[in-house]
Parts: sequence; structure tokens; C-alpha cells
Amino acid sequence: MNGAAASADAAYRTPALCSRLPKVGTTIFSVMSALAQQHDAVNLGQGFPDFDCDPRLLDAVNHAMRSGHNQYPPMPGVPALREAIADKMASLYGHRYDPGSEITVTAGATQAILTIMLAVVQPGDEVILLDPCFDSYAPNIALAGGMAVHVPLTPGSFRPDFDLIAQALSPRTRLIVVNTPHNPSATVWTGAEMQRLAELLRPTDALVVGDEVYEHMVYDGVRHESVARWPELAARSFVVSSFGKTYHVTGWKVGYVAAPAALTAEFRKVHQFNVFTVNTPVQHGLAIYMRDPQPHLELAAFYQRKRDLFADGLRATRLLPLPSAGTYFQCADYSGISDETEADFCVRMTREIGVAAIPMSAFYAGDVQQRLIRFCFAKQNSTLERALERLHKL
Repeated sequence: MNGAAASADAAYRTPALCSRLPKVGTTIFSVMSALAQQHDAVNLGQGFPDFDCDPRLLDAVNHAMRSGHNQYPPMPGVPALREAIADKMASLYGHRYDPGSEITVTAGATQAILTIMLAVVQPGDEVILLDPCFDSYAPNIALAGGMAVHVPLTPGSFRPDFDLIAQALSPRTRLIVVNTPHNPSATVWTGAEMQRLAELLRPTDALVVGDEVYEHMVYDGVRHESVARWPELAARSFVVSSFGKTYHVTGWKVGYVAAPAALTAEFRKVHQFNVFTVNTPVQHGLAIYMRDPQPHLELAAFYQRKRDLFADGLRATRLLPLPSAGTYFQCADYSGISDETEADFCVRMTREIGVAAIPMSAFYAGDVQQRLIRFCFAKQNSTLERALERLHKL
């Protein structure tokens, strides 16, 4: 490039813009994963497995590719996969969704939840979030022009406080997001709590997002109380789940939404323009793989063994593990070790101890400090044992 051209380029100015998400930066998950890599730490922060999926699933997807399933599928998803989802939900929760008009395959649960917000939240509408909550919810609401109303879960137990939820409900409430099993606290809603929610919402027009991506990870013989199991809630709910979480393929980014036909129609209006369709051979492979229900039926026992291994190991350290009733997360109290903020403690633990975790404060709208951190135990046993060996140094 000659000098004159360089001078001309230097004179060009990138126009300023007004950010749609002015308070949003890089997620804590990316930050901690990068720090873990920098310090060769065991990464128990970001929630993904470090082991492979079932080879039969890979074979099914490979077979679909080689069988010519490589062009656009129908916008709502491959019919065979939607039928398999409907069969699974009917078997588990007693509610049969119509695969043609009530089930949509999505590019993961994150896309599903954003699409729900864009489909039903109007500017000025309110969406109730139960803090702590997953970090994508509030930005999704902002992008839709709505207002997030943060209601804290009960400190210590992380159970829903229905008095506070009742106070938060208003004529402007469009949605409430219910995440069970719950990320990050690993609590699981009970049937009585679902019934109480139904009673609260009965006189309102509020809708529900049931974020149930950890539906198959509920432990100690407890059953997952899907909103689909409760007819009064199912009639006003979007149920969201994730094949990535269930089948150890988080990088495939495939999930689904089940909802009554009227809600699904609005959902698909947005879905067709923000993603249109989802990976075709993966959908066909999943449809074949789901013919055998054992992989998802056996998942709770598989992860309960990992939970027990990790929690037992933590009890031999100075960290205090909290109950983990569901998900593949384990929270721990470090108040007996340090008065540092949760973020500072996680950074120091990554740098000096060589184990990465996520501060619980990252899941709150405000600066809530409880001296709690979250680990992911969706790891090989050898990975968990290596992390526990290092955590003994705290």
C-alpha cells in the first residue's frame, strides 16, 4: 500500500453506534476458561463434558450424512425427530405435544430462549427472573425491548419465594422463567412448588418459559417436575430442552421447544428468520438414536456417581459442598477459607491452585456476595480426582 492510500484509509472513520447491550461484556464463562487455559488449570468452570459421546450417535449422524441428508430440512425440524421428542415427552410427563404444530427443533436452548423473548415480549413488558439465573436471560429480554424483574430465590436453599413472586406479578408481566433443575444452584423444583406457581398465574395472562435443559439429571430417586407434567402450566408454557446436555454434545448446539400450537405459531414466525433451520444430518442422527430411550433414562445414575465422587472429595477439603439435587453442577461455600469476593477467589484459585470455577455472583443482577462458587462435575473421573488433589492445597 502506498503512502497516499494509507493516508486516505486513516482518514476514514467508523461511525459511532448506540449499543443494544451497553452493559454486556465477555461472559464469565469465557473469561474463566481463558484463564484456566493460561494457567494450565483444571477447568471445572464452563459446563461441558470432557468425555466423548456414545459412538452409536456419531455413527447415526455419519450414516445420515452419507445417506444424502445434507440439504435444508423443514423449518420446524425433521419430522422423525419431532415425533421422537413428542413420544419421549408423552412417556415421561404424560402430555402429548403434536409434532407438527407444537414442537420445533432449535439451534440449542440459548437460541430457543432468545426466540421466545423476541416472539412474545413487547416493548415495556416485564419478565420475571429468579436470581441467581443463567446469564443470557436478561440480555434476551433487553433485545426484545422488555424489562427484567429480578426476584431472588431464598438465600441458602435457593427455593422459590412465592410471596416475592406474587409481589412481582403485575398487569405488565408477560413471562416468568422457571429453570429446573436449576443452574447454578443445582436445586430442583417440587410438585408442590409447581402447583403453587399454577395457582399464582391462574388469574393472569403471564406465560412461562420452562428451561429444562438438565431434565434428565435429577438425583436420589426424585422425579423431574416438568411444566409439561402440569396441564394448567403446560397450557401457557414454552418447554425448552437440549440434546447437547443430554447426549454430551454441547458443541452441536441442537435443542427444542414444545408449546401449545398458538404459542408455537408465534415462536416459528421469529425462528424462521433468526435461524430458519438446524443442522440436517444431526437431526436425522438424533431421531435414529432416540429409538433407544436408555441413554437418557440412565443419565441420572451416570451423573449421580460423578456428583458423589466429587462431593465426597470436597468434604475432605476446606470447601463446604452444598446439596446438588440436579444438573451437573456442584456449589461450594469457601467462607471458612477467605473473605475475598467470589470473583477474586475464583481468579486466585485458578492461578495458584490450578482449578477453575465460576463465582455465584455472576448469576445475579446485582453484586450479591455469599462466598459461593460453582463447579461442573461433567468430567472424567480422572479429571475430577486431579482437581480434588489440587483443592486440598486451599
